[in-house]
Amino acid sequence: MFDSESIAHDAEAEYSALTGKEAEDYTPEFGGILSVGGDPASPDIPRISDVPSGATEKDALVKVRRVQSFFRTSVLISYDYRCALTGLSIPELLNASHIIPWSVDEKRRADPRNGICLNALHDRAFDRGLISFDENLCVVVSSQIKSTEVCAIHRDQLLGLAGKPLHLPDRFQPEDDALEYHRNNIFRP
Repeated sequence: MFDSESIAHDAEAEYSALTGKEAEDYTPEFGGILSVGGDPASPDIPRISDVPSGATEKDALVKVRRVQSFFRTSVLISYDYRCALTGLSIPELLNASHIIPWSVDEKRRADPRNGICLNALHDRAFDRGLISFDENLCVVVSSQIKSTEVCAIHRDQLLGLAGKPLHLPDRFQPEDDALEYHRNNIFRP
């Protein structure tokens, strides 16, 4: 049988073992550790007292990307609703990634040849310049990824992509100059 005191102790002990820091402020009514040792004024780890009070929503005037739906649909259809790197075919996890960012070239915003169908993880890595494609359309991986601690997903889904070819669609293949722009301006070697 589990009791809240032993669970609290286990959570604190596990955190301390992993980080070498003392765990503080365990409260069973909130189900866990609310803050972690060190300086209580540390901006790194929020405390429950830091939760903002007041209204949680407000009205705002926003710009809507009117051509985004066309772009996404065109890219995903051309890639047969499959990630160009992994073959993942769950539409909710697929993104139409802009090669040249939306903010850079207004004329290419809706052009499906400026897009690649990538899963959410690889889309984020591509957008942040952590992966790109060489002249032979094979994945290149940033040294930033190579220099960080490696777990299974990191090894298999990021480092393991190096040299892997981009699967091209029959229609709307990525334009060479767009990929070159990404390599030279977005990618962080």
